[in-house]
Amino acid sequence: MTTLIALLRGINVGGSNPLPMKELAVLLTGMGLREVRTYIQSGNVAFRCDAKNKTVLAAQISTAIKTQHGFAPHVLLLDAAELHAALAGNPYPQAAAEPKSLHLYFLDEVPQHPDLKSLEAIKTDSEDFKLAGKVFYLHTPEGFGSCKLAARVEKLLGVAATARNWNTICKLAEMVG
Repeated sequence: MTTLIALLRGINVGGSNPLPMKELAVLLTGMGLREVRTYIQSGNVAFRCDAKNKTVLAAQISTAIKTQHGFAPHVLLLDAAELHAALAGNPYPQAAAEPKSLHLYFLDEVPQHPDLKSLEAIKTDSEDFKLAGKVFYLHTPEGFGSCKLAARVEKLLGVAATARNWNTICKLAEMVG
């Protein structure tokens, strides 16, 4: 049995795509997933299962949500080792003091043709980023909400992604051990 983390994109944001975490936990349990635990309202779920193919399971979760709630969120699945590797690979250890200043974008796949030059051109002097395989680290000491780079990451990398701040990543890592 494997422990997985589901990161759902675009739920419970600004009143769009409402999905109470209790309902999500019931839905996932009904799909046969075990020990389902959620963290905050932005679509973070840890569970155990026997699934062999994460891509297939992610699609099944998205379809089940569409069936019950009328929208199909993008679902990205990580195993515990991938999450811990992303934590260990943090190139901005100073961000631990200001955990909302560091966001990790988890990517569906390694970008084949990322436009790093355009990303570099958009960032401010205080911002920094690093692409490491299927994780894009974005350090925004002056705030994530005002960061122009944040809104363009997915387009300029050319792959689907979902972001979580350092606090959330640390909490998820605690949940999965």
